[in-house]
Amino acid sequence: MIATALIALSTMTAQYTVSTAEPEVGLTVVKLRDAAHKVEVSITPTVGNMAFSMIVNGTEVFWSPYKTASELRAKPALVGNPFLAPWANRIDGMSYWAGGQQYVLNPHLGNLRPDQNRNPIHGLVVFSDRWKVAYLNADTDGAVLRSRLEVWRYADWMAQFPFAHSIEMTYRLQNGVLSVETEIENLGSQAMPVAIGYHPYYQIPGGRDAWTIHIPAKEHVELNASLIPNGQRTPVASMDMALKGAKQDDVYTGLVRNAEGQAEFSVTNGKQKLEFLFGPKFPVGVVYAPPGRDFVCFEPMAGITDAFNQNHKGQYAELQTVAAGAKWREVWSIKPSGF
Repeated sequence: MIATALIALSTMTAQYTVSTAEPEVGLTVVKLRDAAHKVEVSITPTVGNMAFSMIVNGTEVFWSPYKTASELRAKPALVGNPFLAPWANRIDGMSYWAGGQQYVLNPHLGNLRPDQNRNPIHGLVVFSDRWKVAYLNADTDGAVLRSRLEVWRYADWMAQFPFAHSIEMTYRLQNGVLSVETEIENLGSQAMPVAIGYHPYYQIPGGRDAWTIHIPAKEHVELNASLIPNGQRTPVASMDMALKGAKQDDVYTGLVRNAEGQAEFSVTNGKQKLEFLFGPKFPVGVVYAPPGRDFVCFEPMAGITDAFNQNHKGQYAELQTVAAGAKWREVWSIKPSGF
């Protein structure tokens, strides 16, 4: 049985709405709608609080092989907008350093994701069903979903990352733009390192051979054969690239920012365009566009790959931390045009 709730503006236009549904037992789907700009975003708190669909004037701009949240739940995969925490990308080996202390990961707990080199990748929470909806609303400030993940409650997570904290993620659809705010509250007694990120998958009409991307970065982080930073950075030759015949699985920093402090990544086919605006606490952008696949990922990151260990080695001084009792907060957004 589908349970549905609807919140709408009490105006004639009812521009923004929020609806929730349960297409199957234990699976929740939330839809945010902006009628004036013809944008609808679908999110499932049950599977990593993942936004798995963003339809702009009838065109799907998130890439996914799945049509429904039920398919995603049955076979979880990185699609749509996965959230990566407490680390994004790879850790070099089965331990990491924070605050001068070495922490050893436990593969027997079954919550680590190995990459092709058996290095832990993309943290612990990417498909978690432990998110709780905290707030739903639609008013003049847009259609909003806020969800909360209390990491400190779960022993299997704390065993791998023993920093007591909670996370709130807020999706806001306003004026055709989807913004994603992340707030981390450090509930522990010591500083907590921050190396979270997102791994969103995008598509626009025409296929990758028709797309041009813009990477607003001055520096390219060099990686070794295991895709771990080697301590070197090189200048970016050009911020614009045609994807035809090209590939990307690259880490960029030294981001160029607009007057509002945002770094503006983009993909366009000459008509439709998606812009991705990263706030200042996302100083790193990973761009992933493998050959033969009609998607491109512009990934907002709080740190480079293997940030914890790279900081300990003295190769990455920009590692962010949040003090005991304090909060870390940042926003990134998706702005479509031409659809």
